[in-house]
Amino acid sequence: MANAGTERGAAEEKALSPGLYLVSTPIGAARDITLRALDILRGADALAAEDTRTARKLMEIHGVPLGARPLIAYHDHNGAKARPGLLKLLSEGRSLAYVSEAGTPLVADPGYRLAREAIDAGHAVFAAPGASAALAALAVSGLPSDRFLFAGFPPGKGTRLDRWLEAQAAAQATLILYESPRRVHDLLGNLGQCFGQEVPMALCRELTKSHEEVIRGTIAEVSAAIAGRALKGEVVLVVGARGAVAPDEDDVEAALRAALATATVKEAAAEIAERFGLPRRQVYQMALGLGRDEKGDG
Repeated sequence: MANAGTERGAAEEKALSPGLYLVSTPIGAARDITLRALDILRGADALAAEDTRTARKLMEIHGVPLGARPLIAYHDHNGAKARPGLLKLLSEGRSLAYVSEAGTPLVADPGYRLAREAIDAGHAVFAAPGASAALAALAVSGLPSDRFLFAGFPPGKGTRLDRWLEAQAAAQATLILYESPRRVHDLLGNLGQCFGQEVPMALCRELTKSHEEVIRGTIAEVSAAIAGRALKGEVVLVVGARGAVAPDEDDVEAALRAALATATVKEAAAEIAERFGLPRRQVYQMALGLGRDEKGDG
């Protein structure tokens, strides 16, 4: 018996239900597109794209004919003018596929307003998930992924940028940023001042493309590695939480012993894990070990 996913995929290949389909596209390697995304691109009544040239090329690579269907440009510069026409298509009961230039629509992408207004107008909105530069960079960074903050592109230089970075640092999570290759050197300088030069990070460039590069190290080390280089292509920075330098094990143990004097193992482990930015399970196992040692000493 076919499962629900298979049945839905087969149905989409024949005819799409009315609504807006947010289609993720590859961030580099064209084969990273999903089969469902191709079904939607084949079956949609109309298509909208942040970059119509990129969309046409992607469809040509995968043998998806556009035919007589409209392919409408929708980007930051024409969004206000283009949205009414796209919403009209939806109100007529059409299926509309929107594709970003690369990656997942609405993630640092102009599709947000289109999706928001479609939802407000009562239209169905579907996601066809796929490639995302932010998640790909997080996966290869080697940094904690259990708690992360995607903050998009930072503002310009000066006091505004410093305040913005301070706000991100307060989240105490792995930070994911997009940045222009022309501005990345300056941004690393600001990150070092705000987070500390010894905080671990990864600079990811041209992910999934032939010139893919991932530079890992402290903020100071990554800054030194790209000093004097004119970088090209898409850049994603993944930065450890401020104070993410590994804490001294003796300090953790001393704090844990003090916490265990007034709290249960579970409560103490949770408190110390939060204080030192460590995995809760790791601290819990340490607390259990301390409890066994104390029983043995008695």
